[in-house]
Order: sequence, then structure tokens, then C-alpha cells
Amino acid sequence: MTDATPQPPNIQAELAKERNRAAAERTLMAWIRTNLSLISFGFGIDSIVTAIRNFQPTEDINPVRFSRIFGLAFIALGIYAMIVAAIEHHQELQHIQRSAAYFYKPRRSLGLTVAVALIGIGCFAFISILVRGFTTSPTS
Repeated sequence: MTDATPQPPNIQAELAKERNRAAAERTLMAWIRTNLSLISFGFGIDSIVTAIRNFQPTEDINPVRFSRIFGLAFIALGIYAMIVAAIEHHQELQHIQRSAAYFYKPRRSLGLTVAVALIGIGCFAFISILVRGFTTSPTS
């Protein structure tokens, strides 16, 4: 008969796994902060220029269209980078889980959950600016 007693986990390997997971979480959170800034900046550009345009409607130059495109570009960039960061984070967690040397118990990533929520918020901001651009017309 063979002795099939379970081997105790390697403490050093378990700690290395936790450090790798914590590093992946910190990296994702840094991406979230950066992308949230991009999305906020894009939304802010459009809102500020639209507010200024409402106070001075007699100018011949229409900065609203350019600012809306510029703001949407920042929002789109933030959304795109957030999606890429979330995918890379998920792949990193899968890599840690597949490693034969680690006894990994998967758990829900708070950073990934926040990233998905911010993707939704960014999409909402993008759509709201886009819809507002089609529904409002500058007064002449």
C-alpha cells in the first residue's frame, strides 16, 4: 500500500503567491486611479466648455463640438485602458492559480470589481455626453 497522506503546504510558496496577488491588486488599483482621472477629465472638459458656451452664446466660434470630441476621446481612452487593465489583472490571477507549486484558493478580486464598476460609469458618461450632443443645439 502507498502512503497517501496529504503534504503540508509550503509556507514560502504560499507567501510568494500572496505577494504576487497583492502586487497584481496594487497594479490594477493604480490603473483604476489613472483611468478614473482620464474619464473625469474628459467629462469635466465637456461640462465646463458647455457651461461657458451657455453664458456667451453670441460668439462665432463654436468650441462645444471640439470640446465634446476632446472630452469623449479622454473618456474613451480611460474606458479602453480600464478594460485592458481588467483583462491583464484577470490573466495574472489565472497565472497564479495555474502554478503547480501554489495551493491557490480563488477569491473575488476587489480591484477587479471596482474596475468593472468604473467601466460602467465611464460608459454611462460617454453615452450621456454623446446623447446630450445630439439633443442640444447651440443657439444662434
